[in-house]
Amino acid sequence: MFSEGAYRVLLAAYPREFRREYGEPMVQFFRDRMRRDGKGLRGLVIWMQLLFDLAVSAVREHAGGLGMSMDRPVIETESLRKIYGSIAAVDGLSMSVPRGHAFGLLGPNGSGKTTTMGMLLGLVRPTSGTFSLFGSSDGLRESLRRMGAIIEYPSFYPYLTGRENLLYFQGIFERGAPEDIDGLLDRVGLTDSGDKRFSTYSLGMKQRLGLAFALLGSPEVLFLDEPTNGMDPVGMAEVRHLVRELCADGRTVLMASHLLNEVEQVCDSVAIMSKGALIAQGEVSDILQSGNQIRLRTTDDEKAVGVLSELDWIEDVKMGDGEVVVSAPSDKSALISTALGRSGVYVIETNSGRGALERYFLEVTGAQERQGNE
Repeated sequence: MFSEGAYRVLLAAYPREFRREYGEPMVQFFRDRMRRDGKGLRGLVIWMQLLFDLAVSAVREHAGGLGMSMDRPVIETESLRKIYGSIAAVDGLSMSVPRGHAFGLLGPNGSGKTTTMGMLLGLVRPTSGTFSLFGSSDGLRESLRRMGAIIEYPSFYPYLTGRENLLYFQGIFERGAPEDIDGLLDRVGLTDSGDKRFSTYSLGMKQRLGLAFALLGSPEVLFLDEPTNGMDPVGMAEVRHLVRELCADGRTVLMASHLLNEVEQVCDSVAIMSKGALIAQGEVSDILQSGNQIRLRTTDDEKAVGVLSELDWIEDVKMGDGEVVVSAPSDKSALISTALGRSGVYVIETNSGRGALERYFLEVTGAQERQGNE
């Protein structure tokens, strides 16, 4: 009933880079909304509201203000705190989540990951501090329409099937359209189980349905709290692949996990939390590069250290805990083995940089533990 021409005209006010990445998804959202609600007076009101929201954001964009600027983080927190009695669940958290990244909140159970997500989603009231979503600290209600989430264990109606649950929540939250459900079930690997009752689902299947729920309405930002909990290795690999696909499409994923290997394989950036406090933050690639080491077990470790110390392309070599630790690019492993073999030293086992994030995590959390005990 109402033309999308005016919407496209306003969208043209955004930078070309933004339109190239987000233009069509925004137009599709407009079409879906108008197809569902675009009749009569209600349709006119919704049409005007959509145009107004886009116009205001466009003005903010050109004013360098609060709009959807491509170079602004999609999530920012500043000294965010949540206190329960004498316990600081989250203590002075300041972090920044770039747009289009898979961002990991990494920490042991009880470190404040879920509480942090709860505050960002409006489920938990912060004790102090501030946060912004999509560049704005106002309008949480509107921001929530652009986000999807699965927090802790997903809960659905046990007597309804997976498909019926998704259709129910799609309707009451007005996210997406009923015809989206088949595609969502397929995307999370529940095509064959969508018509089974939720009460019969395994924990892994419940997690998958939770992921489908979080994807309703094609959100720009996803909050995933331990998304692979209860899944078998195949399911975990599928979720990792899904997260990477979503980020490749321009979405942002904030994923809380205590699984170091999972974060290392999936995330672009990571914030490490312990006892409610942020103790480290950075690009995963930078952390792995800082741990760019080759660890060897040889037939003669002491002689190996001497031989490798003479090679000018090796930055450093030292004895570790029952192994030789070599600071060199991982693609030099073959050259190291050759050099040692010429000197009568043979490599028994090599580990080229795997577990670098785990070592870094143990180092920074161990340092915090020591400081707390002083």
